[in-house]
Amino acid sequence: MTSNKIVGSTLIVAGTALGGGMLALPLASAGLGFYTAAFLIILNWGLMTYTALLMLEIHQHAEQDATLNSLAKNLLGKPGQYLATFASFFLFYALCAAYIAGGGSQLTHKINDLLSLELTPQFGAILLTIIVATVVSIGTHSVDMVNRVLFSVKIIVLALTLSLLFPHVESINLLEMPVQQGLLLSALPVIFTSFGFHGSIPSIVRYVGIDIKTLKKVMICGASAPLVIYLLWQVATQGVLSQATLMENNSLTSFIASLSSVLQQPQVSQSVSVFADLALATSFLGVSLGLFDLLSGMMKRTNTTINSSDANAGTDGKLHRVKTALVTFLPPLAFALFYPQGFISALGYAAIALVILAIFLPVAMVSKQRKAQASGYRVIGGNSTLVLASLMGCLIITSQFLQMADVIPAVG
Repeated sequence: MTSNKIVGSTLIVAGTALGGGMLALPLASAGLGFYTAAFLIILNWGLMTYTALLMLEIHQHAEQDATLNSLAKNLLGKPGQYLATFASFFLFYALCAAYIAGGGSQLTHKINDLLSLELTPQFGAILLTIIVATVVSIGTHSVDMVNRVLFSVKIIVLALTLSLLFPHVESINLLEMPVQQGLLLSALPVIFTSFGFHGSIPSIVRYVGIDIKTLKKVMICGASAPLVIYLLWQVATQGVLSQATLMENNSLTSFIASLSSVLQQPQVSQSVSVFADLALATSFLGVSLGLFDLLSGMMKRTNTTINSSDANAGTDGKLHRVKTALVTFLPPLAFALFYPQGFISALGYAAIALVILAIFLPVAMVSKQRKAQASGYRVIGGNSTLVLASLMGCLIITSQFLQMADVIPAVG
């Protein structure tokens, strides 16, 4: 196993998790105070890292090109397969549509400013889709290479942003306590989805191979990078802005404006805007790669890359990947173009789909597999930890439904 693939795979995991959700964290946790928010972030990191390792335990006894759909079918039968398929498609297509709509609008705005044009947001959505679809269709290696560049630039921009914010951090702001008990439950879904990278795990296994020791490093390091960055981001934002000021902001635009106003530095607005674009791009790449490989497995298409040395295999592989790309990107593009608000509102249910994919299915599949396989790698904790993970999943789903029913305050 080359260190090149290990680094690239780790960055795909980190890049997929470290998306636009990071920018929502200060808004979602505004009423919690720093230490309570930090506790929830660490708790969700532990939960998602644990379930990622559960997925590796499952993959060790499967084919290298196995997808979540095929794993669920083999271990849980048709009901498990149908549940995995529905949750995967709902989550992946909803996220891709949101990324296309948001990223397309941002891309159009930047092109119009640069070239003094008056292009519509639909142009940017189509252009962004073509670019990402091309990268993903070529193969995981191309996603790896592009993601490395974007992730590196993103970290540089983030470092610049933090350097502008940290000198203005006030300890009194970090000591503020939760204003409402219900907010502790309300913030769970937003923080939970901020560590959502599980859809890309089958693609990583296919890329790296079934090497559990290496894959464990990839998952743990890939999930830990967002953890460190999220904590630093919370210190910077909750330390600069008071709890009252943070709670007055109900959108990313007003949040950025508040930072710029307090610090009287327009560079903050510019750097956060660039970071948001890069975060969206890396997440879009990771999510669409997971969807592409899921569809490729379901359609029973060859995974031959466009650069195949065999002429016939190369032609067939190219045709199959183009067809898979059309099924992957056209539905979310269509929804983003014609029904953007419908899909954006549907994102409220994304945490529910992610709980099914990242908690309930791994726990159920591991429980079934452990009864049939006595040997091999097992995640520490035994059955008691599986039960705790399931209870956390139930708590997150309950929180989401209670917010939708206006029983507890909505955040994020």
